[in-house]
Amino acid sequence: MSSSDKISRKKFIYQAGLLGAAASLTPLVSSAKNSVQQKKIKVAIIGCGSVSTQYLPHLSKSPYVELVSTCDIIPERAVNAAKKYSIPNNFPSIEKLLAGPAFDLMVNLTNMQEHGRLNKLAINAGKNVWSEKPMATTYQEGKELLELAKKKGVRIWGAPAVVMSPQFAFMAKAINEGKLGKVSAAHAHYGHLGPDWSAFFYEKNGGSMPDLGVYNMVTLTGLLGPVKSVVAMLNIITPERKVSNRPNPIKVEEEDNSMVLMEHASGALSHVQSGFNYFDPYGHAGKGQDKPTVSIWGTEGNLQLIGYDWAPFGVDMATKDNEATQRMATDTGTYVWQQGASAICEAMATGKEPIITAPHALHVLEIIEAARQSQATGRRITLQSTFNYPVIS
Repeated sequence: MSSSDKISRKKFIYQAGLLGAAASLTPLVSSAKNSVQQKKIKVAIIGCGSVSTQYLPHLSKSPYVELVSTCDIIPERAVNAAKKYSIPNNFPSIEKLLAGPAFDLMVNLTNMQEHGRLNKLAINAGKNVWSEKPMATTYQEGKELLELAKKKGVRIWGAPAVVMSPQFAFMAKAINEGKLGKVSAAHAHYGHLGPDWSAFFYEKNGGSMPDLGVYNMVTLTGLLGPVKSVVAMLNIITPERKVSNRPNPIKVEEEDNSMVLMEHASGALSHVQSGFNYFDPYGHAGKGQDKPTVSIWGTEGNLQLIGYDWAPFGVDMATKDNEATQRMATDTGTYVWQQGASAICEAMATGKEPIITAPHALHVLEIIEAARQSQATGRRITLQSTFNYPVIS
């Protein structure tokens, strides 16, 4: 092959991502039923628990959103949320929600074990879906959701929205402009003492990876590209937990302590640690944190994300041209972790493709599944999926 025919590794990864992801994407405007001509996207919320108290205020202030319905299997939660935000309808089941007043986008904020089942019902009913993480219980279930969405002419997107922060954008730009040289390694961590308000975090298909580690996995794959293999060690440090929605202590069934090593197609190696057994003086919210939680190293520079990737405060950067570490990208703008559904509504209303994509969320779901397979077998696990890379807004 002549030099003019050769392509860089980065370009190859990007093209591979396009080929792997293109089949799962329905054009945005058609999936929103020509909503580019609509002033607002009609939204229904399912799951009116803790997470909804963060989503609903953001959605209610968006000029692109019309909140139509709430839904919860604990009916009074749907009633109270509807009353608080002047939402005209509320329902006790997804079946009644889907049979009720029309809407364009279902925002799924339920227990993570229910995401795949509920997302499938909504897609089958011709609804677009924004799903809190993860979008499905297994990689196969996630693949089937994307294929079903394409067949039905709708779209699905999955949290988290970490790729939307100005700090992520700064880091992605620096890496892709070559300011770090050849990126070789990265580390990320996120943990606290564990939620005490619901059992689902500790039940089968819960765990620290889909609740916490998922943020770091989205960030590192977004910055370094798709992963081709995974090795992991997972265990349970606290075998019994007391949570507020169970009368007695519960047995922990899924990992509350995880170490995941990822081999990226670019050649970089990265590591994510997460768990429900971490004392953190900054607390779950991470307010006031001045320590790095994501670090990237290259042959000509390094980057350190200050604060958690879902609530960042800035980026420390050092390069061969400026060896003294400087604090950069300290302005978070309007970014908040709960803005994903609002951003999707804006995209549906304007026809502009969002930076968040379903293939990226699906790839991270496969990483979580591969980590569990690695722990169970003691082997390195090869991944099948990919996504569009680089992730640059």
